[in-house]
Formats: sequence, C-alpha cells, structure tokens
Amino acid sequence: MRKFSRRTLLAGLAAGSGAGLLLGGRAFADGPDVSRPLLFHSPPLEPFVDELPRLPRLDGTAHTLDATSTTHRFHRDLAPGAALAYGGCSYLGPVVTAQRGVPTTVEYRNRITAHPFAADVDTSLHGLSERDRTDVPTSMHLHGGVTPPEFDGHPQQISRPGQGMTYRFPNRQDATMLWYHDHAMAMTRLNAHAGLAGVYVLRDEFDTGEAANPLGLPSGEFELELVLQEKIVNSDGSQSIRSTPIVPQGRWEGGAVGDVGVVNGKIWPYTRVARGLYRLRILNAASFSVWDLHFSNHMRFWVVGMEGGLLDAPAPTTRVRLSPGERVDVLVDFGELAPGESVELRNSEPAAPQAAQIGAVHMPVFLRFDVDSGRGHTGGVPHALRSGPGLPPAVGPVPRADHVRTVSLSQPSDVRLPPSIMSLNNLTFASDDIEMPRQGTVEQWNIVNATPDPHPIHLHLVHFRVVERHAIDTLAMCARQPQPPLGIKWTPDPDPYVVDVPHGPEAWETGFKDTVICDPNSVTRIVAYFPTADELGFDPDATFRGPDADGHDGHDPHHEHGADESPGELQGFVWHCHILDHEDHDMMLKYRTVT
Repeated sequence: MRKFSRRTLLAGLAAGSGAGLLLGGRAFADGPDVSRPLLFHSPPLEPFVDELPRLPRLDGTAHTLDATSTTHRFHRDLAPGAALAYGGCSYLGPVVTAQRGVPTTVEYRNRITAHPFAADVDTSLHGLSERDRTDVPTSMHLHGGVTPPEFDGHPQQISRPGQGMTYRFPNRQDATMLWYHDHAMAMTRLNAHAGLAGVYVLRDEFDTGEAANPLGLPSGEFELELVLQEKIVNSDGSQSIRSTPIVPQGRWEGGAVGDVGVVNGKIWPYTRVARGLYRLRILNAASFSVWDLHFSNHMRFWVVGMEGGLLDAPAPTTRVRLSPGERVDVLVDFGELAPGESVELRNSEPAAPQAAQIGAVHMPVFLRFDVDSGRGHTGGVPHALRSGPGLPPAVGPVPRADHVRTVSLSQPSDVRLPPSIMSLNNLTFASDDIEMPRQGTVEQWNIVNATPDPHPIHLHLVHFRVVERHAIDTLAMCARQPQPPLGIKWTPDPDPYVVDVPHGPEAWETGFKDTVICDPNSVTRIVAYFPTADELGFDPDATFRGPDADGHDGHDPHHEHGADESPGELQGFVWHCHILDHEDHDMMLKYRTVT
C-alpha cells in the first residue's frame, strides 16, 4: 500500500488562521491555534515555573557514557515521560570537559530497554525492521570533532542493546563547544529527539575555563551551557515526534515544528542571574527549526565564537541566527538591567514554508533571565580574542581554493517514489558517486539549495569558512538544467541564475564552522581545507568496521562479526543536512579524503 509523508500532501492542503497560544493566562504572539486540525499540540503550560537545570559535568580523560531508557519530567505540571539519556542522566547527557592535546576515552554501551518512539520507527527506511523498535540501534557522534573515522560515529557503525565500543577523541583542535549525539542510520531523529545528546567543552591554554583565564572571559557560575530544543509534549508527559495526523504513525514525516521551547530538558524555564557579564554557550539541538534569537528588550550582546572556536574579536549584535547543529558562544551583560528586572531569550524566525502550509508557526520563547542584586563577573568584554600576546593565532583570511565543486540540495519530485524524499546531489545514501577531495587541498563548495526551505549542512571531520550567499532563480535554473530521476547525480551550475548581489557572512559567521545555514533558493559558498594524515595524526581514509554481535569495538582481531550485524568495511566520513528527518531519509552522503 502506498504511504504518504506530510510533504507529499502539502500541495493539496490549506491551513486556517488563528489567535495566539495561551500559556497560563499569558498569550504569546503568533502561537499556534489549537483549533487547527492539521497539527498536534502540547497542553496549555505555564511558562517560567521550572528553574533552568545546570547540566552535570564530567572532568578527566576517561568516561563511561551508557545510553539508557529513562523517565523525565519536562514541566512542573506534567508527569514524568519516557525518554533516553546518556551517562546516568534522566534526559540528555553530562557536559564532558576535555583539554586540547589530551585524548579523551569514552566507554560507550547501549543499555536501552525501551524506546519512547518505538511506534514511530519507519521500517521502510534503510533496511529497518520490526526488530529495530525494541533492539534499538545507536551510534555516538562527536559533532564538530576532528576525529579518526573509526571513532566518528558513522551511521552504519551501530551498537545494539548489550553492545558498545570504546571511542577515542584526540582533542587536537582549538578550544570550542562541541556536542555528542546519536547518529544511527534512519534512527537519528528518534534517538536524538528522545534525549541522546550532550555537550562537550574543549579547553586550551587560552580558554581555560578558570577565573584567571588569559582571555578574561566569564567562568564558573557565570558560564552557562544552554541546550535549546523544541517539542510537542502530550498531556501525560510523554514526548511526540509527530506534528501532524496527516502522516500515519510509523511513517517518516519530514520534520516537526515544536510548540514549546525546551532548555536543558525543561519547558520554558527561568534562571536567576547576577548583575554582570555572562558567557552563554548556546546549542541548537532541535530536529527541525532554524531560530533567529534575540532578547525581549533587544539588548546588545557579543558573539565571541562559533562551532570551530573563537572569533578574532567579539562581534556586537542584537540577534543571532542558529540552525540545528550550530553553536554560538556569546557574552551578555546583565549588569545593564536593574535588580528585579527580567528579560527573555526569544525567537523571531518564521516556521519553514512547508510546515507553515499546515499551520505551523514559530516557537517564540525559550527561557527567562531574572536579575538579582548580586554582583556578577566584573571584567568587561575583551577587545580581542586572537592575534596578540597571550592570545591564540588569528583566524586569518579565507584561503584561495585549489578546486571548486558544486553540490545540490533538493526534494526530488518523482511521483512514483513513495514517500517523499530529501536528497543531496539527487542521490540516496547508498550511492557510490561521492565527493572525494584530496588531502592537503583547499576546496570551495557551492551548495545549491533548490528547495523552498532552509537546510543546515554539516561536514564531518573538517571546519570551513563561509564566503557568501546569493539568491538564485531556481525555476529558471531547473528549466534549463532539469533534474533527472533520483539516483542520477545533479549538480546544476547556479551562477547564470543569480538574482542579487552577494551577501557575505554574518558577523558571527566569520570564524571556523562545521554547520552552515543554506537559505531557500540560494547558493551558499564555503571554503574548507582537507588536512593530511600527517597533520591529523591519523589516516582519514582508513577502513574500519563496527561493533560485533558481542559488543566489541571492531578492532579486536580475535572477535568476528555476527552474520546479521556486520556493517562490512567502512571508509571515510559523511556530510548531511542537520534537519534530522532529512538526514534519516535521505539527505546524507558519504565522502572520502584521498591522497
């Protein structure tokens, strides 16, 4: 029987208009109208009644991070609901702290006994079966880590319950905030949304995390990690991975917009802050939405870093746009507010167009900061973060590319394909027609987004620089360079169809990044250096295998893989859209760096 995704049916559906979302007697403008029949909704919940949790921390060089089934209370007025977590938490995982140049070892084991979204597993995706509802596959990825391929969390390198492996992270890159999350093939959206995600903070001799750090940055109680998500929760406290009844349960949807903001596992929390400078390290850990973040009073703040580390100097701004997978490191001066004042972290990004067609609107708020009379960090905003005595080297100019390649993002329209699918280069993950940049070279990737939605594109292994963006006339481009049937590579030249002047990177995008927003109907140009094995300290093109049926990590020659579990020989890394539904089906491709 033919199955349908939300995206298959959108063209024939219309959504009604509605009022704001009422939360404990308070209306948030542009909230979803609960009378709209094409969307599921969370029950009315009062905001700012739960205190923001401080995430537990793991210091040292060796850790155990098991994935477990748990229960978690997302809001004071909800019962605990089923969730997944790492490292003994009830939801998410602990903040792992590491030191540059000192390797971290993580002993990982899958101890999941029940999946909160077992009924939502789509058994048509990538060979999944009824088994995967209960014998849950997982694969842990350190997002942003410059990691040997065998420890990168390849989507086909899975561990089932009772299995596990030892991950070794070299930590040879600049200080920054990374994050670890599940990356199992066709299960990432379910596993990560259920709770398998955590923060990983890498320190160095400049950004030490101590009060006397050479950069003068806030530390200790004045440094907060904020894991931002959006969810739909049910009245019994359980999570929903579905946003619409249009798509039957157990079928891939294409991405769900949440209607409540979740920070560190709590819905619309509050936190008390002293009057002074704070460092907020913010992660967009959502499955779907891009957010344009700002404070409710539109106060100025300073971006000091992104995914690849510190900028050359703080970038003052009143907003920052963040897509799934991106991180931003900001300084906020709550000393500008009087004791007793409050300010909210809010979002103004509209819902993506295809979600808006069934009535989805943007989720407007995440948390509230309540200012008390205490004195916070007394130092000011640094003038420089790189390039100078006692500072790390400058980010420097964007290097000249040795090679330019074009890649594409599309939603193939072949109506013979049930269900709808998302694609890179008009290919599926099984394709062998992959990108193969040479080690030791600089490449410019022109990422052509031929869809009406934004897509965050993430490259494993490398960091890159954002060069510029152009809007393009997608209809004209596709008319002259038609998209072939799915499975035939399609990388159309966008340059003849550019319709505006180039837009350089935003102020907060001038450093090193691992994830970039590719806007609808546009081309985004990035430049990446693909390092050599000598520079990395490992062979990025080495072959490897996954854990075997007894849970060994695939590196022990005395253990053979079970016949039904062997992933075969794997090689290289992946690049993909970080909208997790898209990554699962099928907006992810392998790539290799070759000599």
